[in-house]
Amino acid sequence: ICQEQIIPKNLVDSSKESAEAACDILSQLVNCSLKTLGLISTARPSFMDLPKSHFISALTVVFVNSKSLSSLKIDDTPVDDPSLKVLVANNSDTLKLLKMSSCPHVSPAGILCVADHCHGLRELALNYHLLSDELLLALSSEKHVRLEHLRIDVVSENPGQTHFHTIQKSSWDAFIKHSPKVNLVMYFFLYEEEFDPFFRYETPVTHLYFGRSVSKDVLGRVGMTCPRLVELVVCANGLRPLDEELIRIAERCKNLSAIGLGECEVSCSAFVEFVKMCGGRLSQLSIMEEVLIPDQKYSLEQIHWEVSKHLGRVWFPDMMPTW
Repeated sequence: ICQEQIIPKNLVDSSKESAEAACDILSQLVNCSLKTLGLISTARPSFMDLPKSHFISALTVVFVNSKSLSSLKIDDTPVDDPSLKVLVANNSDTLKLLKMSSCPHVSPAGILCVADHCHGLRELALNYHLLSDELLLALSSEKHVRLEHLRIDVVSENPGQTHFHTIQKSSWDAFIKHSPKVNLVMYFFLYEEEFDPFFRYETPVTHLYFGRSVSKDVLGRVGMTCPRLVELVVCANGLRPLDEELIRIAERCKNLSAIGLGECEVSCSAFVEFVKMCGGRLSQLSIMEEVLIPDQKYSLEQIHWEVSKHLGRVWFPDMMPTW
């Protein structure tokens, strides 16, 4: 028996049978007022293997009977626009967190319906194809509370076959004016030729992660257009040193406090200059030793002393495990 304050989470493995069992449990929650629901697949797409109608029917039972749902996490599921309308009709006054990345049956109109009616929403996570000017303006209306956390996943599975639209600067401006302290987190999993619509004008991103190789040009644009940047992680860049790009980021991103570089190259002199410009506000500095290229001014043996001096604490580059 579920009581008012119980917060359940259904952890489902990759088997279709487990997903079906989770739906059967949801279908029985007719006398249960949930606060939090999380449907998580450890390997996808287990819920996507189910008949859509079966999943939607079970989820609708929860939406209709809960009445006080405040947190909903439904990644990699066949949730659709009509089911979101049911969610809104029954939980619009209580919903504060919605996380629904990789839900292909939801359209921009569906997520806009949530933003239009759930004025208490404080955290939102979704795929970029659901982001629109209309959504940002809805989140910026006087009726809506200030959003605290917005996560956008920009993902491409097939290079050259995915079209990425452009969000207008005026929409971002309205959003930031309404929610000036929001954390805007963006995860990019794109191929190099797909970055053209991004970072062409000032973008209010605070946490930026590149999960695939990103070009010098794109990183240069990041330095020019992301003044609110707090954290930057670059998985890979290639074999062209990022000296100028790092210096530009240090110059313009005055709030930067965390950076991680993977398969990239930076000269030791440029890296020291970057750290010197950022100073002690760099609370997280994760750089593989292989990234740093010795030059006439600094060797790998010297650099950790110089960097430690500017950070105000002992620092060493990360080492690749030998095992």
